[in-house]
Amino acid sequence: MRLLWTRELVTYVGRWHRVPDAGIKPLPVQRPIPVWMGGESEAVLRRAARLADGWITLQTFRPGPAAQQIIDRLHGLVREAGRDPATFGIEGRVALAKLPPAEWPKELAAWRAMRGITHLCVNTMGLGLPGPEEHVRTLERFKSAVLG
Repeated sequence: MRLLWTRELVTYVGRWHRVPDAGIKPLPVQRPIPVWMGGESEAVLRRAARLADGWITLQTFRPGPAAQQIIDRLHGLVREAGRDPATFGIEGRVALAKLPPAEWPKELAAWRAMRGITHLCVNTMGLGLPGPEEHVRTLERFKSAVLG
């Protein structure tokens, strides 16, 4: 993927794939395109540490000691892969459907207290909102509630 996104013509022969003289035209404007992976199995964490630019947590992943252990483990795997954990992104998630609005600031504070979290996804799915405008308004409410 990275080769196809950055070069006009690619020939690749690997263990599982063979790509003779392939290309994408036009090439993406953003180069390189960051690759993020998600999942919590050991295989996924090792693969992400070795290959990805970041890791996406699952909806069930909540801030706290158990989450911090996984993040610290992932940073260790990133180091083992010869990479700098400071350049590896980790996304936390807030599922607004699972929290009353009064809890939003506390949830954001908990994510901010976690070592290694670099991004936060605020998910509005599951709220029964009628259309995109309501999702945007809900995100604006979240922003106002947590940032003032």
